[in-house]
Amino acid sequence: MATVAPATRLVFTAGACPLDADGRTVAPGDHVAQARQVMTNLETALRAAGATLTDVVKSTVYVASSEQADLVAVWQVVRDAFGDHDPPSTLLGVAVLGYRDQLVEVEAIAAVPAD
Repeated sequence: MATVAPATRLVFTAGACPLDADGRTVAPGDHVAQARQVMTNLETALRAAGATLTDVVKSTVYVASSEQADLVAVWQVVRDAFGDHDPPSTLLGVAVLGYRDQLVEVEAIAAVPAD
């Protein structure tokens, strides 16, 4: 569970996707490599809003797979990226994601002090 103080600005990210700077899906077929790119992209989006991974109060992790091992592998990358910070998170196996060859997506909500 996470709570947010009243004088807090919430940052809602759209799903971070495994895209490179040219908008191409990286590492087709590789859940772990895509998860690493997703977390890098999530950090970039949060930074642009004045937040970091330690400000995240909720995340949702989507994995295009019906194999629990794939979900666990992606989850390990996500957990490693968060380090000691342990926000509530939901991990879901889904049939398909939006980009061609996309296997992983992470959305997050962060809370930062209001300006």
